[in-house]
Amino acid sequence: MGLAIALFVVALVVIATERVHRTQVALIGAALVVITQTIDQEHAIESVDFNTIGLLLGMMVVVRVTEPTGLYNYLAIRAGQAARGRPLAVVIALTGITAVLSAFLDNLTTILLMVPITFLLADTLDIPPVPLIVMEIITSNIGGTATLIGDPPNIIIAGATGLSFNEFLLNLAPVAFVTLVVVVGLLYLFYRPQLQIAPEARRRVMDIDPRRSIENSDELRRTLPVLVLTIVAFFVHQQLGLEPATVALTGAAVMLAVSRNTVEEALAGVEWATLLFFAGLFVMVGALEETGAIKEVADGIASLTAGDRTAELLGIAWASAIGSGVVDNIPFTATMIPVVEQLQGDAGGDDAYWWALALGACFGGNATIIAAAANVAASGLAARAGHPISFMYFLKVGLPVTFVSMLIATAYIALRYL
Repeated sequence: MGLAIALFVVALVVIATERVHRTQVALIGAALVVITQTIDQEHAIESVDFNTIGLLLGMMVVVRVTEPTGLYNYLAIRAGQAARGRPLAVVIALTGITAVLSAFLDNLTTILLMVPITFLLADTLDIPPVPLIVMEIITSNIGGTATLIGDPPNIIIAGATGLSFNEFLLNLAPVAFVTLVVVVGLLYLFYRPQLQIAPEARRRVMDIDPRRSIENSDELRRTLPVLVLTIVAFFVHQQLGLEPATVALTGAAVMLAVSRNTVEEALAGVEWATLLFFAGLFVMVGALEETGAIKEVADGIASLTAGDRTAELLGIAWASAIGSGVVDNIPFTATMIPVVEQLQGDAGGDDAYWWALALGACFGGNATIIAAAANVAASGLAARAGHPISFMYFLKVGLPVTFVSMLIATAYIALRYL
């Protein structure tokens, strides 16, 4: 256990310093935990979440194939014109769309679709894109909190409990909405000096004919139906009995079949560094799970609360937020499931325990750049576009946002469940 913890802490510190690329750090850390037998090879492979990897790979291909058509330029110009080039309207439009899509699509897919549009819009309005990307990451995690399908921790909880879509919506959507409004307001005030749009940039956006941004209409006619059907399939993937990765990879396969782009051109747009970072991180976290390090944290919550319901609910929420910020909210949620089951069982099957876990895990996904899959994916896309989001930069924004979000969650839990 000690070695797994030490390697993970060292990896986090090195990633934070940014002296070594995070993918190199994750892969070296993964290799070390396997070589030292901290986790055996079979469990190391099992610890990799191939659904997340497949979803990322599929959507990266879909976005790469459709990007040369000019579709995202068209959408970016339309968004800028709808906001009439006003900074607050731009922020509300982008964060609102991101939050809603994250609730009913899933936050990882939403980020993969929104980030290319945002870079083009920022370039058109002559403003820095990173503040907008950071706000989208944060609102994707908040929006994803609202429904069963929005954020991976909620999907994990639903699978373990059988709680319905409507139950998630009724219990989590109200607090997600309030948190979204408060956080977006604070982020806008924080970033406002960087989001000043010159009058000439506003006029330039309003004067552009968005139809002229379509560069390859023939390719667009071939690929747009596939993109639309892929997005629709995400909305109904549970009813179809398909995993999100299956939907994304199927969409990518069909896209490659109908497109006139070569396979080599499409695969050149895949963020392989991001995918390998995920693989390495999953193996390192798997070592923490295998050695019982994460379970020790979870069990500590149970021992500290001493059967007090208020302490248990708030302890689950805050420990999940802190734990998710450190080791990624997907594995932490999975590890917390049996602990919450025991606490919930002792309390007579009280579902409030699950809502506390969901709020902590989802809101905790905003604490660091590695706390949620959407964060890592957006960071990879930003780095590829020449606008890297550093670990410390995101931490300075994400940590206060997480704290404010958890204060709202604490008040909500107290008012509704205590």
